This record gives sequence, C-alpha cells and structure tokens, in this order.
Amino acid sequence: MMQSWTMRLIAANVVVFFLSSMIPGLSQQFALVPAEILQYPWTLVTYMFLHGDGFHILFNMLGLFFFGPRLEMELGGRDFLLLYFISGMGGALLSYITPHTPIIGASGAVYGVFLAFARFWPREQILIWGIIPVEARTLVIIMTAMSVWGGFSGGGNTAHWAHLGGFVGGFLYLWLRDRNVRERRLKFVVPVPNFGQADIQRWRAIDRSTMHEVNRTELERILMKIDTAGVQSLTPQERQFLDRFSSL
Repeated sequence: MMQSWTMRLIAANVVVFFLSSMIPGLSQQFALVPAEILQYPWTLVTYMFLHGDGFHILFNMLGLFFFGPRLEMELGGRDFLLLYFISGMGGALLSYITPHTPIIGASGAVYGVFLAFARFWPREQILIWGIIPVEARTLVIIMTAMSVWGGFSGGGNTAHWAHLGGFVGGFLYLWLRDRNVRERRLKFVVPVPNFGQADIQRWRAIDRSTMHEVNRTELERILMKIDTAGVQSLTPQERQFLDRFSSL
C-alpha cells in the first residue's frame, strides 16, 4: 500500500504540472534562479514542483512511486518529508555553481530518495528500463558519476548540479538522523558498575556464621551466580545485599 506522503507529493507535482501548462508564466515566476535565492527564498521549495515536460515529470514521479513508499515506511512520514525537502534544497544550493540558470524539477528531492533507498537496501535489484538488473548502491554510484560528468561538461538542459545536491542533502540528513538516533539510545543505556576482584573477595569473606539461614542461602546463591554468569550478571538488589553484609 502506498504511504500517504508519497501519494500527496506525487499528486501535488501532477496538479502543479497541469496548472503550469494552463497558466502562462507560472513556471517562470516560481522557478529557482540560484543567484536570486535571497530575493525569492520561496523558490527553494516551489521549484521542486515544476517540470518542463511530460518526460521530466514522468521520470521523477516514477522514481518517487517505486522508491518512496518503502522508504517512507522505514523512516516514518516526518523523516521522509524532511529527507525529501532537504534533498531538494540541497539541489537548489549546489546549483549556485551555475547561478543564473533557472532550475525546475523534483530531481534533487527524488535523488535524495534514491540515495536513502540505497542506504537501507544497498543490494536491492533495480531493473533499468525494466530489463537490466543493477544493485541499488551501484545505481547511485552510476547516477553520481553521470551527474559529475554532466555538470563539468555542461551537457544538455539537465540540472546535473541539482542532482548532485540532492545526493549531498540526502546524505547529510541521513547522517544527522543516525547521529541523533545514537544519542537518544545512549540516554537510555544504564551504566553497568565496574566491579573488580577486590569486591568479589570482600563478598566471599562475609562471615556466614552470624547470618540467618535464609540470608546465608541467598548469599550462597548469589556467589554461585557470580561463578557461573559473572559479576556483571548481578541485579542492583543482589549487589546491595552483598554490600550490606560485607560492611558488617
């Protein structure tokens, strides 16, 4: 089942495509010109929903259709949207290499989706033209090489730097996300006390002759647990029991 934000993004792109076909000048008004970002900051987002022709939007929306749902399920809606828009804005910012060239299209955002998909499922087989099987990670490498070549050669009307910027934005977002996840996990890690041989000897030296039979039985059980499972297997209550009697 297609996830909700993937479908909404596709629908929004399709609606804007038909609107721009019917309203003269709409694409020019909301297209991104990198040198004018500070003057028209909203174009950092609006340019992602504009496309030049049917093939342009078909390629981008097919990529979003095939890779978006599974990725959205993995990341969750919020993180998926952040990845999408940060990748798109990364494409906009890297396009400053050609500052006066107008940029339109969701390619930067979709390239970020490609990268994230390859990050989670690197060996997934992707069929190029429905025929040639290529692993997802290999496809990203090929797409990167083609964008670098196209960017430096200046070939065609393709926004190669926007594609690369999408990869950069997607990579940075995933890196920050992974770091935040690790930090959140560390907050819930309970530190394990580091007990040495001296502690074990102190516990073994507890005078059993003065202990109640119930406590003596519990002491023998805990010492046996140390012998079989190690001192780190002790619960906080068991450590308190040993410390209490060893201090007497």
